[in-house]
Amino acid sequence: MSEVMHHTLYDGRRIAFRYTHGTGPALVFLPGYMSDMQGGKATALFAEAEAKGRACLLMDYSGCGQSAGEFADGTLSRWRDEVLALIASYASGPVLLVGSSMGGWLMLLVAQRLGGRLDERLAGMIGIAPAPDFTRWGYTEAQRAQLAAGETIYEPNPYGPEPTPTYAKFFADAECHVRLEGEIDLACPVHLLHGKCDADVPWEISLRLKQALRSDDVQVSLIDDGDHRLSRPGDVELLKAVVAGFYG
Repeated sequence: MSEVMHHTLYDGRRIAFRYTHGTGPALVFLPGYMSDMQGGKATALFAEAEAKGRACLLMDYSGCGQSAGEFADGTLSRWRDEVLALIASYASGPVLLVGSSMGGWLMLLVAQRLGGRLDERLAGMIGIAPAPDFTRWGYTEAQRAQLAAGETIYEPNPYGPEPTPTYAKFFADAECHVRLEGEIDLACPVHLLHGKCDADVPWEISLRLKQALRSDDVQVSLIDDGDHRLSRPGDVELLKAVVAGFYG
């Protein structure tokens, strides 16, 4: 896989990324909360793109992976702007956004900034257990009250030894980006993948997202025994097949 490079933003933030040149649309992978471009799905899609001569962009949000910064400073707005900056600098032409978990929420924000139409910069979107609005449905009212009061909350992390923090700064910004409570003005083709055994993001969220999107080309694939990560070999092969469908 290609070497890690760094892109410096206007304020000095250094964002780690990998990019491989090729035919379009350029696939842009958006990791989940506290995740990075070293994950199994991201690396598998990048390797597939290299093998097939397709353009592909992976990145670490600031405060994550090999990018500079503190995770506590991260917000959807901040990470959205980082994604847009890298797309503008490296991915010419249409892009195919692939968002995993929180990356599925971020993908909507990026898509709306790109224009949202097939004849513009957005060729399509693929959501993997997308989690838009998780600050609304993913926390108890007591937790939301703590966050609104400026506190940090910590939850058990099923994927590592350290608890998962949610910072008040992230929460306050996320409240400005709620999308499922109205129509989402995006008309591009969309394919959503969701495991019915997902313990983190209810699969019904993908159905809500389908209803909210203005696009008349939204497919939802539910995997009966799939978990949240959808990282098993069969899950990754399904993801590759869905991606291939956007290239004809």
